[in-house]
Amino acid sequence: MALLELKNIKKFFGKVHALDGVNLEVKQPEVLALLGDNGAGKSTLAKIISGVYAPSSGEIYFDGKLMTKWDVQSARSKGIETVYQDRALAEQQSIASNIFMGRELSGSMSMGFINLKKQYEEAGNLMREIGLTSQAFTAKTPLLTLSGGELQGVAIARALYFKARLVILDEPVTALSLSECEKVYNFIDKVKKGGLSCILICHNIYQAFNTADRFVVLDRGRNVLNIEKKDISAQQLIDSMQEIAHSAHTQEMTVPVKKGKSNI
Repeated sequence: MALLELKNIKKFFGKVHALDGVNLEVKQPEVLALLGDNGAGKSTLAKIISGVYAPSSGEIYFDGKLMTKWDVQSARSKGIETVYQDRALAEQQSIASNIFMGRELSGSMSMGFINLKKQYEEAGNLMREIGLTSQAFTAKTPLLTLSGGELQGVAIARALYFKARLVILDEPVTALSLSECEKVYNFIDKVKKGGLSCILICHNIYQAFNTADRFVVLDRGRNVLNIEKKDISAQQLIDSMQEIAHSAHTQEMTVPVKKGKSNI
């Protein structure tokens, strides 16, 4: 049984059809790479999964059950967490403050006081769990001293602490060096080894291929490819996506000729 299943999802913004009958299945555990050109519908689909957008039509199933209500709160209650491209972190604040921001741990007396000691302990444990073990910082260290890959690690750690079952990573390695990219993909590997699932939105096909178990390609809001890693090579995946892009460009360049009397 799939962890998450989307059936015939459509999303309209006025006359724009951002998604036009998308079907998607996420197993557990697996890393699913969501690929496609700019404007293919990847981010719109991610926002529907995370509850930011409601679909115009279609069905969402979680653990095999039809979800009659779906919003950000519903998605979070099911264990869906999103790490956005900008990470949504407060870099002046500490690692611990960022992990618990908006969901702070209170004291045992539950009188509204934040239990900082508990937050530092939990953040330290979580940092070790996902491999953020540099001696240069602790849970109290401000984020502005961390590298790009380490910042992504903090964002992923935040998702994991709150019992995520599905982590959506939206372009997690944009503008990162090769060594920083490797750190992020190591974090993703730990997510999968922990029995969780991940949707990876990525433009770099080689990086996605090294990390993902399965690939779903969108083109202008529609599914055009759904294939397991074992059934395709990286070069074949690139060739397939180039063919898809060429086909889309050809269709856009084709203008129907109207028959009628000539004015010449």
